[in-house]
Amino acid sequence: MFETKDLTETRAVEMVDEGLRQYMIKIFNYMCVGLCITALGAWIGANTPLIGMMFRVNEAANTISLSALGWIITLAPLAMVIAFNVMMTRASSSSLQLMFWAFSAVMGLSMSNILIVYTASSITRVFLITAATFGAMSLYGYSTKRDLTAMGSFMIMGLWGLIIASLVNIFLQSTGLYYALSYLSVVVFVGLTAYDMQKLKSLYYSTGEGEFRNKVAISGALELYLDFINLFISLLRIMGDRR
Repeated sequence: MFETKDLTETRAVEMVDEGLRQYMIKIFNYMCVGLCITALGAWIGANTPLIGMMFRVNEAANTISLSALGWIITLAPLAMVIAFNVMMTRASSSSLQLMFWAFSAVMGLSMSNILIVYTASSITRVFLITAATFGAMSLYGYSTKRDLTAMGSFMIMGLWGLIIASLVNIFLQSTGLYYALSYLSVVVFVGLTAYDMQKLKSLYYSTGEGEFRNKVAISGALELYLDFINLFISLLRIMGDRR
């Protein structure tokens, strides 16, 4: 009798672990596809006439400025994230998935200038460093028994501070503040990666099967995608070699 009970409990645990594994794989598959779409969008933006329509290069001053179209494409991802969150409760998972792919493409276009500002070798190097850092923090967030809620709340407050300071620096154009914000961004997004990973794992146990869990997986992929992209951009600003 006791052996039958133990066997049933073991099988139940195995089913939960397998379900969690498939859930996390789905999240990372969505995220990886999003990153590939972003890379393609950045390449298209940098290697077509679109780059001249979005960015104005001043070779004498060695600066790049945004055109009107550039500002629209740069700000569009923020509007799309807000729209995604609004759609979360109303739209189907297939609609959210299409929204995520569209967001990834527009994000790539907005990042196309990095392909003309930084050398290909430094972009590759920073990408590998970002992937290693992201992977390590994801593993920590997934496996740690420590509750990261307090740290996550602190990092979210730090993120809002970074957004406000970055907007201010658009007008100040301070090089010192630019690099300070880049270093702080690394800290914030490293912390958010671990926190988001733990949160997504917890959400698995609090959501049922079916449509809503698929929507949570897509939303989770978007969160991890944003952590990765922002960590990559911050590290590139610090470690990237300019052309």
